[in-house]
Amino acid sequence: MTTARSQLINVEATPYYHCVSRCVRRSFLCGYDELTQTSYEHRRDWVKKRLKRIAQVFCIDVCAYAIMSNHYHLVLHINTEQANRLSEHEVIQRWSTLHRTPMLIQRFLEGETSTEAEKNACLAIIQTWRERLCSISWFMRLLNQYIANEANREDDCTGHFWEGRFKSQALLDEKALAAAMAYVDLNPVRASISATPETSDFTSVKARIKSLQKNEISAPSLFPFAGNPRNDMPDGLPFRLLDYLELVDWTGRQIKTDKRGHIESSQLPILERLGLDTHTWLKICTQIEKGALIGSAAAIESVLPQLNRQRRTGLQIP
Repeated sequence: MTTARSQLINVEATPYYHCVSRCVRRSFLCGYDELTQTSYEHRRDWVKKRLKRIAQVFCIDVCAYAIMSNHYHLVLHINTEQANRLSEHEVIQRWSTLHRTPMLIQRFLEGETSTEAEKNACLAIIQTWRERLCSISWFMRLLNQYIANEANREDDCTGHFWEGRFKSQALLDEKALAAAMAYVDLNPVRASISATPETSDFTSVKARIKSLQKNEISAPSLFPFAGNPRNDMPDGLPFRLLDYLELVDWTGRQIKTDKRGHIESSQLPILERLGLDTHTWLKICTQIEKGALIGSAAAIESVLPQLNRQRRTGLQIP
């Protein structure tokens, strides 16, 4: 039995979510199919470019991504403050980038709405669009529909391309956010496709490393790192970029070499700040897809009323 999306996504509970979509067919979303000797590598660019375009329109930030052979992962941040700051004309401009503009809205833009009823109807439409611009369901819908249509056209077939609804997990605190991001960025390493994060193609960690090497402030189209939480903190992830990269590298080495029982005594700054020991951290990073809620027991307990849930289920982080 599926769970209502309203019980999985609620910005009052948390603005951060881990989302996964998987391909329903035996044939690949991307990569190389040995059986048919067919390469689908070019489809990774479809996902990456479409993701970038939608992120520029929506008030949803991409924190991490990994595009694999038959599925992809995203860690998203719902930016309601940004959506609320948009003017009516900015909302129309953003939504019209991906959709046709109704005649009534075109008349509104040209100042030709003559009655109060027409103006109220326009304002209601604009408010609906404003809400959709910070909706993960609409974000994923526009991403998945586009990829499915392109793949069906290329394969000259019809029918379902994705196995069902995308899976979403609420990331209730900084620990859950860091674990989910590391889990996503290390997908190619765990799958033995890449040896290191910096060689993991079509991942956010590689994009961030490339930008860092170019002395860029942040990677294009990715939610930036804002540093440790403080007063007057700008929009961004509550970590330092270098701490996060060190964390990803350390975690990847432990998983890759399968030496979870032997951990170096020194801990990374971010682990110390989040209050996690290395054994706990590795357990979290290998079980992140279990449960719809991820966070401490207290964090999970506190959001149950907002998500209309009664049972405290999910991946609990000490």
